[in-house]
Amino acid sequence: MKLTVLAGGIGGARFLQGVLHELRRRGDTPDVTVVGNTGDDITLHGLRICPDLDTVMYTLGGGISRERGWGREDETFTVKDELAAYDVGPTWFGLGDRDIATHLVRSEMLAAGYPLSQVTAALCDRWQPGVTLLPMSDDRVETHVVLEEDGRRRAVHFQEWWLRLRAQVPALSFVGVGAETATPGPGVLDAIAGADVVLLPPSNPVVSIGSILSVPGIREAVTATPAPVIGVSPIVDGAPVRGMADACLTAIGVETSAAGVAHHYGARRSGGLLDGWLVAPGDGGGMPEELAVREAPLLMTDPAASGAIVARALELADLARA
Repeated sequence: MKLTVLAGGIGGARFLQGVLHELRRRGDTPDVTVVGNTGDDITLHGLRICPDLDTVMYTLGGGISRERGWGREDETFTVKDELAAYDVGPTWFGLGDRDIATHLVRSEMLAAGYPLSQVTAALCDRWQPGVTLLPMSDDRVETHVVLEEDGRRRAVHFQEWWLRLRAQVPALSFVGVGAETATPGPGVLDAIAGADVVLLPPSNPVVSIGSILSVPGIREAVTATPAPVIGVSPIVDGAPVRGMADACLTAIGVETSAAGVAHHYGARRSGGLLDGWLVAPGDGGGMPEELAVREAPLLMTDPAASGAIVARALELADLARA
């Protein structure tokens, strides 16, 4: 079974732990391609940082901080403290000392002319995540957020809005800088077209999955694939499972509910993306009529719990094929 997963950061990474757990439980050799969001990428202190790619790589490679869900385990922040002593910002984005090594390697390879896809493959050689991790594009794409403060509009990088402002300043819109002229990364379209199942995990539908779909050609590939496309709701009982996806949904006029996100993605039978939609118990009402919907517990407390969610998603894929 060939699975292609469009994934953001922490939620996507934990879902992927479940994918590998479930495939191994079945006795299958995992054949999983991950199309990773790069809209969160940012350059700080001369280093190119790819938070979502790294979170997937570290999580599946056994190096993630289990407490934070991002960055390295057993991390120290000496460099961050030294920068603060020099009064050099930004102070709201903390790079750990171990993590900096990854960004140094990436930045040096990019400066030498290697595309991000090759750099990511080189980094994964160390971590052996058990999946093929592909950036959504080799081109530079960054998500910026348009805000209004004191009657004045301005745009900030998504990371500043998310980490410094904690999404407390309402977003007027999201802009994928560079997305319109970007092209899908090598292997991305083939992975979607050649999959047995395409999965949309409970990642942020606006700035993770949405950023991936903003690259011209990727949305079209998802709508055209012969594989069932199954999504897992990031909203349980009217609230995000993790993070501040509600602030993102509100900004684009989408209700923070499993049904709201289902209508945002849409059913493939009526021009949308999904064949099936997995939601938490009690969240199955108000869905698009053309969409196959099933309820299941959606809390990813450990790889086994995440694997049970994946199992239900694959059952839904079988139903969609019938």
